[in-house]
Amino acid sequence: MARFLKRGMDATEIKAADAKVRKTVEDILASIEKDGDKAVRELSQKFDNWSPASFRLSPEEIERAIAQVPARDLEDIQFAQAQVRNFASAQRYSMTDIEVETHPGVILGHKHIPVDSVGCYVPGGRYPMVASAHMSIVTAKVAGVKRVIGCAPPFKGGPHPAIVAAMHFGGADEIYVLGGVQAVAMMALGTGTVAPVDMIVGPGNAFVAEAKRQLFGRVGIDLLAGPTETLIIADETVDAEICATDLLGQAEHGPTSPAVLLTNSEKLAKATMAEVERLLAILPTADAAGKAWADYGEVIVCENEAEMVKEADRIASEHVQVMTRDPDYFLANMRNYGALFLGARTNVAYGDKVIGTNHTLPTKKAARYTGGLWVGKFLKTCTYQKVLTDKASATIGEYCSRLCILEGFVGHAEQANVRVRRYGGRNVPYGEAAE
Repeated sequence: MARFLKRGMDATEIKAADAKVRKTVEDILASIEKDGDKAVRELSQKFDNWSPASFRLSPEEIERAIAQVPARDLEDIQFAQAQVRNFASAQRYSMTDIEVETHPGVILGHKHIPVDSVGCYVPGGRYPMVASAHMSIVTAKVAGVKRVIGCAPPFKGGPHPAIVAAMHFGGADEIYVLGGVQAVAMMALGTGTVAPVDMIVGPGNAFVAEAKRQLFGRVGIDLLAGPTETLIIADETVDAEICATDLLGQAEHGPTSPAVLLTNSEKLAKATMAEVERLLAILPTADAAGKAWADYGEVIVCENEAEMVKEADRIASEHVQVMTRDPDYFLANMRNYGALFLGARTNVAYGDKVIGTNHTLPTKKAARYTGGLWVGKFLKTCTYQKVLTDKASATIGEYCSRLCILEGFVGHAEQANVRVRRYGGRNVPYGEAAE
């Protein structure tokens, strides 16, 4: 049986903390829906001390921002975007339109149609998340979205140059410097100067996630992303330093980020816990990582690999890093995860920043029923049907008529019956099932 050497915060406490943001978000959305641009400006001034003549950057402002980014940083951004674009393009290529004849004279098909417009939120609070621009904007453009908005909060009194560069090179059609709930609401609801979008994507803090939750249905969303989660599955083939480094590397996202070690080696478990404490003494982001580890860190010791799989599927973590003798065992057997990182040569930071898979992933056990953001999220799979012959229409109509009467839908049945009469030459009494 799995044993906990360290437990994180109780789920009830986490739920109570989540509930505190709901009313604030409700009020902000209501004010923006009522007062549009005026409310957006007041909220931006209140929360970010930011009220420029226009929140949207002009082409000249975009060029000035890009000019501030060192050449090496621009090269790195473009390299990362090439990796994301390559993988997204391969995913898009795998999604083909189909058309099949399922019954003589009956043609069914589907088309993958891009969403018309998307708003991409790029966080910039504790850290300016340059990589989030690649993951959302680049992927949306590969899917074929016509209008893509990029939106990120001000950073040190203005637009963050590297985020602007990433948005621009990613293909954003409009770039806004605006943060938080007001940014999400502006994109989703529209204002006097900004047309609303059909879908909102991108990570953010608890307030941004709550705004997306409350707006879902009026617009589409990618998923409700909570604090970053990491699960490391390891055995004695790796050492405590690499386990501790990778746990804290993700815990630094924020003080509520779960970091879990799952192992079949108690020796590795105890050594990793000791190594975490050593590294926290020298890690510049220890204020966030240390709090996350203290409140949300866990260490679980299992009997064998099968039990590790069972525990990992129970946890259903956003990121699962596997550093064991046979990582492919977990690839073959695990079912609940946002993304897998197989072998000690890879790690979650690669996926976060550059390797090409998308870093917007399910949290809070949502990996039980969904994957993360990918090119397919921006596509609507829409079906169509054609009936080519009189005989096919009459045949399908007879079945349809009887099934509609079975359910009590007389009007539905008549849609079928009129075609049975017209194309099949049958005398079906009005409101009765075709025999």
